[in-house]
Amino acid sequence: MEDVAGKVAFVTGAASGMGLAIARSFAAAGMKVVLADVEEEALEEARASFGPTNADVIAVRVDVTDRDAMAAAADRTEEAFGKVHVLVNNAGVAVGGSIADMAYTDWDWVVGVNLDGVVNGVQEFLPRILAHGEGGHIVNTASLAGLLPFGGLGVYNTTKFAVVGMSEALRADLAAQDIGVSVLCPGVVNTNIFESGRNRPAALQSETDTATLGLMDDEEGDEENRLRVEAARATALEPDVVGDMVLHGIQENEAYIFTHPEYVQAVSERQEEVSASFARWRAFREEQGI
Repeated sequence: MEDVAGKVAFVTGAASGMGLAIARSFAAAGMKVVLADVEEEALEEARASFGPTNADVIAVRVDVTDRDAMAAAADRTEEAFGKVHVLVNNAGVAVGGSIADMAYTDWDWVVGVNLDGVVNGVQEFLPRILAHGEGGHIVNTASLAGLLPFGGLGVYNTTKFAVVGMSEALRADLAAQDIGVSVLCPGVVNTNIFESGRNRPAALQSETDTATLGLMDDEEGDEENRLRVEAARATALEPDVVGDMVLHGIQENEAYIFTHPEYVQAVSERQEEVSASFARWRAFREEQGI
């Protein structure tokens, strides 16, 4: 979708971080943008940052896990701008700790936002994109954790691997209908992901003491984890770079948007391990005559 000027985009998790940066890049390219987020105050601040006279940017408070709210947000988008061409499923949260220590509430919260939120976005917006027949694009935010397993982030890994697979399948499904699909797989970006617990619903509060990401100001948190988070943040990419990369990915219909090329070796090693395993099991079958 090379010509994006005048096209309409709906971006979740848009009150800060990558979502807001993506929205800024879209607006700068002449797109009309709906900022969607669960944080009402931050959302209003984000909308105000575009200027009081910018009628091409509106804000809608929405919880991506709430299907009725997502349907209402889709209706609001069409009421404001007539149609929608681009969907960015960017909202995400994380918990840290071994899977062995996770509670059902940890799974329910992270799966609800990171995976169900993407499903809900596609279910509500894809039919509307298909209906106008002008083509469009869907961007789903996964992570390098959707390609590489990271110890202590198993729940997060689970959701992000699922988003990568879903995006690849969706891209194949929509290829003939002029709707592109990209999966965004960032490394560490300077966002509020490490404090995502601030928006955790009361009903889904953790039943364990380990379901945190080792917040920087948590003096009682695990020291090793805290230092790991601090080191990651020190080399984090700024969100505005990601925003421009996403815009380019849409214009060029890129299947994958990788913000941190330095991880290519780690991804390649995983792929090599998978290929080697195929070879071993081929040999096993040959030896067994099956």
